[in-house]
Amino acid sequence: MGFRLIPKEESFFDLFEKASNNLLEAARLFVKTMEQFDGVVQNAERMERLEHEGDQVIHEIMARLNRTFITPLDREDIHQLASALDDVLDFMEATTERFVLYKIKTITPYAKEMAQVIAEQVEEIHRIMPQLRHMRQQEILQHCIEINRLENSGDRILRNAVAALFDSQANPLDVMKWRELYELMETATDKSEDVAVVIEGIVLKNA
Repeated sequence: MGFRLIPKEESFFDLFEKASNNLLEAARLFVKTMEQFDGVVQNAERMERLEHEGDQVIHEIMARLNRTFITPLDREDIHQLASALDDVLDFMEATTERFVLYKIKTITPYAKEMAQVIAEQVEEIHRIMPQLRHMRQQEILQHCIEINRLENSGDRILRNAVAALFDSQANPLDVMKWRELYELMETATDKSEDVAVVIEGIVLKNA
């Protein structure tokens, strides 16, 4: 029986789970912000704290990557997955920040719908993470397919939202603000799909 003189550093999986737990908390806060919009200022501050906590986990992953000789996954895959998880949270945080900056008073049904799509994608990411260390290929790929399907829903919502915006005869400045907000949210759905793409590559490579 063979043995490794230098064991693989398995704590990367713990850190990815920690990052996805933080991301899930942020996604649920994002949905709550849309549903109880009068608390947007406080929620934006909380979202900023979660974004900082997420950054700390990502920095820990990168630091560990630099000092670990044998990693459980390809180094590039670890780096890409950490960056992709970070991006999803960054775009949620950027959106809530702009709600405050632009002094948005009321939320639209399209924004609520988009937030729900992001949260559902993050739920799928959260389900994947514990399975990643065991490389449960079939289960993981099913979650990835669902994340991709949800991203398509995000695209559709963005198209409908922007069309409604131009049909509304709203103040041009409000149109500009809302278009940017919708695009930030849709980018968060794209970034969630990026997470799925990286994970698909990892799973297929390690099958």
